[in-house]
Order: sequence, then C-alpha cells, then structure tokens
Amino acid sequence: MKEIIEKAWEDRSMLSNPEVQAVINTVIEELDKGRLRVAQPNEDGSWTVNDWVKKAVIMYFPIRKMETIECGPMEFYDKMALKTGYEALGVRVVPHAVARYGAYLAKGVILMPSYVNIGAFVDSGTMVDTWATVGSCAQIGKDVHLSGGVGIGGVLEPVQAAPVIIGDGAFLGSRCIVVEGVRIGKEAVLGANVVLTSSSKIIDVTGPEPIEYKGFVPERSVVIPGTIPKQFASGIYQVPCALIIGKRKASTDLKTSLNDALRENNVSI
Repeated sequence: MKEIIEKAWEDRSMLSNPEVQAVINTVIEELDKGRLRVAQPNEDGSWTVNDWVKKAVIMYFPIRKMETIECGPMEFYDKMALKTGYEALGVRVVPHAVARYGAYLAKGVILMPSYVNIGAFVDSGTMVDTWATVGSCAQIGKDVHLSGGVGIGGVLEPVQAAPVIIGDGAFLGSRCIVVEGVRIGKEAVLGANVVLTSSSKIIDVTGPEPIEYKGFVPERSVVIPGTIPKQFASGIYQVPCALIIGKRKASTDLKTSLNDALRENNVSI
C-alpha cells in the first residue's frame, strides 16, 4: 500500500485509477479500525510519523464526492462519512458528538458533544468533554481527560510534521489549546486556558533556576498559563508562556493525585 500511495502522491493523475482508489480506501478503513496509525510510539519513548498514511488521508478527499448525510432531523452535506457502530465498539456517544469515519475510537471512550476528525487515534477510557475537538491525526492516549472546550490541533501538511500527542492519563483543563505537534507527557496536568504551540516557552519554575522546554511537557508536570517579558521596538511587553509549577505525586492513585495536584498548586480547571 505504501508504494502505491507514494506513487500516487507524486502523480495525482493516478487518483482516477480504481485500483489506487481502492488502496486509499483501505488505508482509511485501517485507520478507522485502529490497525494503522498516522504516528506510532517506539520502545524508547520517541514517535515515528508514517507520512505515507497522511498522504493517503489527503488524497482521500479528492476521490470522495459530496453527499447528503441524514441523521434523524439533522442533515449534513460533506465528502466524508460519519463514524458508525458505536454500540459494537463500546464507545459512548452523547448527542451532538460527531466523529468522522477514519478516526479510531477505542473501547471505553466517551464523547460528550464534541468532534473527532479523520486520522485521529483516541485510546481506551478517554473522555472528550463538551465542545472539545480532536483534530485530524492527533494521537490521544489511554484514560486522558480533555475538558470542556479543549482544542487539540490537527495536522495533515506538511506530511512530515508530527501530530499533537497526548500521553496516557493526562488531564487538560477547560479551554486548553495544544497545536503544532506539541507532545504532552504521561499523566501531565494542564490547568485551564494553557495554550501550547511549537514555539511556546514551557518553563519549569520549581527549582532555583528555570528550565525551559519547547514542544514538550514532561511526564506528571502540573502546568498553568504564565507570561514573560519580551522586548519589542516600542518597548517591553508580556507574552504568553506556560509554567511548570509542580509534579503529580506518585504516592496515590491517579484520580486522587490529580485532585491533590490541583489543590496544592491552586490550579483552576
């Protein structure tokens, strides 16, 4: 499949070939079933981006035709089918949650009124809360909580770009935004309104000297919004950053340690 996808990527005239279309459709089906992923974890903790899979997703759009999708009294008009068969998947879906075909939802996932885009991978036990969005190709771990209004950015192009990755057991507070391939470590806690892009400064302020990260929040970190001064032509102004102010304790279970972390560090959710 990879070889055919790569050839079609270089020669888009091949998209009219039924055999090529069949391969693209198979890739999307494999994504939908979770047997194929846009990015996969390695044993050393790093991630490998399968850019050929992203190419298949991109080329899936032009081979689809617009159609009317009726869901009871509701109507949509789009190229993409909606995900179905939630009961058999063991996924709870609350009206008006929507997931596109080609997004994988593992058993035990709960979708409050929310949106999950094609190519995304959402692992077991994760809660996607009200008006949260999971962008295309985002990778969400097990037992993650995406609170109300959380925005997880999607990425299709450039094809080599890493998607947003949220580690197992992470908790993202209300209205957090994580985009541009930022990776959140396992069991990290983001307080409300934390915004992380690939260029955002993430500063650990728990020690005598600050430690700065970009594009990555270490495991079990407790993070809140902050600001730092920056010199501009007209003067010094405060720009957003994120502050690591503590760690979740390992001495208690995850649910208790989450509550403790929030209380001890005065983090709003």
